[in-house]
Amino acid sequence: MAHVVTQNCCNDATCVSVCPVNCIHPTPEESGYATSEMLYIDPETCIDCGACVEVCPVNAITPDFELVDSEQIYLEVNAQYFADPTHRDYDQAPVRTRAPSVSIVQPQPLRVAVVGSGPSALYAVEELKSYRGLDVEVTIFERLPSFGGLVRYGVAPDHQSTKSVDKLFMTTARRAGVSVHLNVEVGSDLSLAELLRHHHAVIWAGGASSDRQLGIPGEGLSGSHAATDFVAWYNGHPEHTNAEFDLTCERAVIIGNGNVALDVARVLTTPVDELARTDIAQHALDSLAASKIREVVIMGRRGPGQAAFTTPELVGLISNDALDVTVLADDLGLDATGLAATDPPPGSMAELKVRLIRGLPRAHVSSEARQICLRFLGSPIAIKGADRVTGVSFARTELDLVDGRASARTTDTAFDIDCGLVLRSIGYRGSVIPDLPFDETTGTVPNIAGRVIDPGTNEALAGLYTAGWIKRGPSGVIGTNKRCSRETVRALIEDYSSGKLPAPEADAAALAGLLAERKPDSLTLEDWRVIDKFERSQGRSQQRARTKLVTIEELLATARSSR
Repeated sequence: MAHVVTQNCCNDATCVSVCPVNCIHPTPEESGYATSEMLYIDPETCIDCGACVEVCPVNAITPDFELVDSEQIYLEVNAQYFADPTHRDYDQAPVRTRAPSVSIVQPQPLRVAVVGSGPSALYAVEELKSYRGLDVEVTIFERLPSFGGLVRYGVAPDHQSTKSVDKLFMTTARRAGVSVHLNVEVGSDLSLAELLRHHHAVIWAGGASSDRQLGIPGEGLSGSHAATDFVAWYNGHPEHTNAEFDLTCERAVIIGNGNVALDVARVLTTPVDELARTDIAQHALDSLAASKIREVVIMGRRGPGQAAFTTPELVGLISNDALDVTVLADDLGLDATGLAATDPPPGSMAELKVRLIRGLPRAHVSSEARQICLRFLGSPIAIKGADRVTGVSFARTELDLVDGRASARTTDTAFDIDCGLVLRSIGYRGSVIPDLPFDETTGTVPNIAGRVIDPGTNEALAGLYTAGWIKRGPSGVIGTNKRCSRETVRALIEDYSSGKLPAPEADAAALAGLLAERKPDSLTLEDWRVIDKFERSQGRSQQRARTKLVTIEELLATARSSR
């Protein structure tokens, strides 16, 4: 028998450090970790001890004999990773990770402000608190009166197991020496300069919530939206509660085929009675109950071998019995166009994804089920319509190998897809942050190993650091932020131990006084626990995971109700 990693894997890699035979890969130290879709357990080496199950924050690991029918594919997924010869030759000695230790001669405590309350922020806090021999005080600032960032407002509502990582982050936030200030916007309520007056360093981990533009005619038509806005709307983000999406059409088109595209397609097509058991926002649930959408088309510029969505997300999608997931034969590159030359190598994880795609039906299986159609080799050239969206025009693309990578080249062949809703899902990007340098091209804060730099001189700006998507761009999954934040914290500790971080001019009491003056309606972690308990209680009464409060006013009023 062996244990198996399944769809929920967040790449946290806590499981790696407890495995007595080092059979879980890639580890954070291996080159493929940063881009890996998930972690994998070698079925030939696993001794079925179950240590990994105990520490997995999202319940993604299960014994092979407990897999349900829809999870059987993960036996092959896990085994396929180790079928690659480059993944087989590893040392079976356990990976021993000890808490880092430092010897600091600087006056302590080290005081660090962390901006954001999502995964990268909380992983940074945990890393700071893990150093032996270091007294550190951490102050978390979150601009919304809610806690969790990406976990609360980015993870799809039907991925409740993934959202369970919030328990880990709450444990971190409750550690001694950590304080939390919600409903405080750095750059408005407090400036970065003021944070540095009260702390040795600031880690900006506020994420990347803006969207990328297509830059084509018709993008501004009514019915054309960013998928990022749709995600925030159905997840109950207070700044998107009043957004409107016309769901009276029969077909929607999603441009881009990453995991977010699959999330959006599932939400648009999953039966409402299934969504009603999740934490989806009530206003979204009401709109989806009245939706007329029967088909969602997901279009990618390149072929199946280059699809941006991960294999676990594809498996989860095609395992949903309430949906028909189809693919067009013309998009598969099975003819003599030369597309086969761009397919992934046999035995690779990407090749497994291609096999799954090519095994999909070519037409509806059930006349009752809603359909998601995976399309490939189409580049959008215009969104059609006079006052509102009526369709999308695409140019057929062909693939060329450029430096070993498949590159899409548009052809003169064009085709249209009629629809009433278009959602562009071509990536998140960061936004300009007051008093921090910003790279408009990458949508990130310029940095070296997490140290914020002056782009003109490449010199580090004393006391300023960054982590997460705003540091590296929107890549990876929740657990990928752990390694990213660790790198940033290591840089910060190095600078502190070498005396590069000036001591704060003001203490914690002065900061508390400043907050009381500037933001008297700020919330603490205890306030958030009141909100969290209320939402979960309301959810239980309705047989839901939770019932979200979706406005600033509701969140603040609920927090105050217990004071």
